[in-house]
Amino acid sequence: MFEIPQPKRIRKWESLFIVHPDRVEEKDQLYEKLKHIIRTHNGDLLKIEEWGLRKLAYPIQKKKQGYYVLIEFYGNATLPQELENYFRIDERVIRFIILKLEDRFNPEDQALQGGN
Repeated sequence: MFEIPQPKRIRKWESLFIVHPDRVEEKDQLYEKLKHIIRTHNGDLLKIEEWGLRKLAYPIQKKKQGYYVLIEFYGNATLPQELENYFRIDERVIRFIILKLEDRFNPEDQALQGGN
């Protein structure tokens, strides 16, 4: 018996991550790398919200502040794992979380509605 290939489902995600306070000037290079990873997984970056330098709830790596960034993006189901792998090895990111916003996302529908 053979299996009918299922179309890759596109999902919408968001991630909040904290950039090391001493590495904030490198955030643009970090964004470019994130865009590259997202695009290789049939996705795109929808929004980048920089919340700026804020006090952490508890010290992380002996730092009391971090630069908070919220991104919204879409891609296939393997994308969050790839981003997680990248966040874990990049020394600029000290904490992160990735959340699924929509299980079935159509970028064309978003464009027709005029974005968010």
